[in-house]
Amino acid sequence: MDYKIGWLKFLLIIIVIKWSKKYFAMKPILFRNKILSLQENMMNFALMLTSNREAAQDLLQETTLKVLDSEAKYIQDLNFKAWVMTIMRNIFVNNYRKVVRSQMIIDQTEDLYLLNLSHNSGFDTPEGLCTLKEINTAINALDPVLRVPFSMFLAGYKYSEISVHLQVSMGTVKSRIFSARKELQNTLRDMK
Repeated sequence: MDYKIGWLKFLLIIIVIKWSKKYFAMKPILFRNKILSLQENMMNFALMLTSNREAAQDLLQETTLKVLDSEAKYIQDLNFKAWVMTIMRNIFVNNYRKVVRSQMIIDQTEDLYLLNLSHNSGFDTPEGLCTLKEINTAINALDPVLRVPFSMFLAGYKYSEISVHLQVSMGTVKSRIFSARKELQNTLRDMK
């Protein structure tokens, strides 16, 4: 008996869901008008995501098409603007992942220990090594007050860790690193 009641409830729920989708479905004209009214907001959001007008227009167009294709999936009482913006954000993230994947270089040589350095990296030429020596010389020539925090920062320490190690405030550490950078820029500019 309970078995039949369970199925009966299940059937009743299915009928109510199908009926409510037909009854409460948004009319196509109203749906399209809502999309058109959001175009300016969508463009602003696309510009925020892409920082490029042409890419933003492409994203806007792709989102509009996707929203129109997904009209049947929209539920009446859902926040329409949030639904559309979520679709736009998801399209942007998917496109970004495609670009990252397409730019990934996979080394398929038999000698897997070889590094694929670009030819303009500067480290594989004598001029590049000379420049690296000049940079190290310039760093070592810095006043120890500037050199120590700068070297620790280059080694990967955080400002707070450098601050604790040197027993100075974090602002002082940031200031010394900034001053070291400026002094190095001036020194290396003079060398060229």
